[in-house]
Formats: sequence, structure tokens, C-alpha cells
Amino acid sequence: MRILAVGKVRKGWVAEGVGLYRKRLPGLELVELRDAGRAREAEAIAAELHPGERLVALCEEGQTCTSEGLAQALAGSGSERLAFVIGGADGLDPAIKARAQWRLSLSPLTFPHELARLLLLEQLYRALSIQQGGPYHRR
Repeated sequence: MRILAVGKVRKGWVAEGVGLYRKRLPGLELVELRDAGRAREAEAIAAELHPGERLVALCEEGQTCTSEGLAQALAGSGSERLAFVIGGADGLDPAIKARAQWRLSLSPLTFPHELARLLLLEQLYRALSIQQGGPYHRR
């Protein structure tokens, strides 16, 4: 799995959380793309995608799911390589949303892109913990 995220994490507490979950997800790659306006960001995202990667766009109109649902969706993707994309302050360009094979919403609420990155990392870790039957996720 990869996360393509527009912008840098500037808040120390967010960077600390991102670092924690990156350690817990050693195979995950995080690529930071430069803030440049939605059209240029879309070009950078498209250029960064690898052939055969399944594009997952995080956006407000995306599908919401429970943590268990996310775990099932990830398990259902098998060996397919996923690229989760988080837009910048203005969100994702419509062309990227249209190109996405899956649109995912973390919540009906809107989050700053830095916080969305942290929330996504935590939910990916939680989903993997659910798949493995680990104690992290409690019902």
C-alpha cells in the first residue's frame, strides 16, 4: 500500500502520530507531493501512480465504512497494490476522483489534510489488526 498525500505535515503532534503509525505499518510507503493548486496536484498524482495500482481517492462524497468494513475491503483486494490519495487544502481535482477505482470517505465531517493523513494511517493499522485478530481493535 501507498499513500500519496499533498502537502507536508507541519504540526508536531500530527507528525508524531504519523511517525508512530508508519512504524507500525513498515511496508507502507508515504509519498508527499507539493502543494500547487488542484490541477497541478492532479498532474503530480497521475505521474506518481504505478502501473496496475488501484487508485483510492479520499473525498467527502466517497463511501463510508466501519473499521471492520475497511478491513474486509483491504482483505478483498488480495495482492492488488493500493494507492490512497489525499488532496491538499482544496481537495482533489475532479479528474483524480473520476479516475479512482474506489472513493473513500473517512467521515461525513471535513478534516484538514494533515489530520486526514493521520486518521487514514490509524485506520489502516486498525484494519490490519482486525485481519490478524490482534488486540488493538476492541468491540
